[in-house]
Amino acid sequence: MTDAHDVPDILSREFAENPYPTYRALRETAPLVWHEATQSYLVSRYEDVARVFKDKESRFTTDNYAWQTEPVHGKTLLQMSGREHATRRALVAPAFRGNELRDKVVPVIERNARELIDAFRGTGSVDLVSGFASHFPITVIADMFGLDRSGQERISGWYRAFVAFTANLAGDPACAAAGERARAEFAAYMLPVIRDRRDHLGDDLLSALCTAEVDGVSMSDEDIKAFCSLLLTAGAETTDKAIAGLFSNLLADPAQLAAVRQDRGLVDRAFAETLRYSPPVHMIMRQAATDVPMSGGTLPAGATVTCLIGAANRDPERYGTPDRFDIFRDDLTAATAFSAAADHLAFALGRHFCVGALLAKAEVEIATNQLLDAMPDLRPADGYDPAEQGTFTRGPKSLLVEFTPAGG
Repeated sequence: MTDAHDVPDILSREFAENPYPTYRALRETAPLVWHEATQSYLVSRYEDVARVFKDKESRFTTDNYAWQTEPVHGKTLLQMSGREHATRRALVAPAFRGNELRDKVVPVIERNARELIDAFRGTGSVDLVSGFASHFPITVIADMFGLDRSGQERISGWYRAFVAFTANLAGDPACAAAGERARAEFAAYMLPVIRDRRDHLGDDLLSALCTAEVDGVSMSDEDIKAFCSLLLTAGAETTDKAIAGLFSNLLADPAQLAAVRQDRGLVDRAFAETLRYSPPVHMIMRQAATDVPMSGGTLPAGATVTCLIGAANRDPERYGTPDRFDIFRDDLTAATAFSAAADHLAFALGRHFCVGALLAKAEVEIATNQLLDAMPDLRPADGYDPAEQGTFTRGPKSLLVEFTPAGG
């Protein structure tokens, strides 16, 4: 097993600017390595990360979420296991698939995308991050909950604090304190709303959660608040960065952008390849319940393992020319990319596969189509800089683009 000082540090500025050389070094020379700062073992090869996520032998748990997310969200299905996890997932999953998604959520997504685009449709230029992607999923989730839009600015602030807490790998105490303050403020805002919704049910996600029941089990006010907090964080952050990443990748390859513009059936392929090539979430942690053999050594029982999705998704043992963005690649299956049978790792795999994957698919698909319709000649503008930022989650900071405005 290689020592951490032999490879670039995942908390270094060098890594934050471009993690992929570090990922390559880890895969090649240190596939299992102890990282002192995060008190975890780093795993970087596709085979190993997939094995952790797909675990059917109870060798890995999600107990890490007790310290990683519970302080800001409360206990959520992320850290549950067995029957408790299955029941809780069954309570919330129907809202994110099938008729519920198509009939109730898709119109909300379409409306919010259209309203945001209307703000710049006639201007000829926009920053796709600050002008669209960073707002879009938050407005969608708030509307799904049936929340008053006057509270969206505060919700955005809590969301940013939650994301920062989860990504606080360096243990910054100010960041931790801000996250815990946000939890208290979010609870003070949401719990009265949830109690009122129980008395005045509507046709929204909060009402559905208030009335959901599986095998005699229903959700308490605290359970619903925790799920709302989790969805706000996990759903908004990933969709925000997925949309920005997709357009950044397409703008870097005009031929692929033109292909997607001409054939919208390729949008799903472009999203799936973005999840592989530049995933919004670069790391997911698990706990080892027993000693587990891995490439490069044995992961000891009780250890935290940091699964480097960004490294595994570019493993040349799994993908040909992995450092090339290619929506036409034949070793990534778009048809299963948003299910637990996915062959990329951006949504994890197995029983903890992202419950909101189909929601993310709908959001990205609708947003991409509406943006391409509004900007048929989309192109980089002066000052365009698609440089990514972030360590735990990662995406472009800015995407300045220009286009011929409607009627122009």
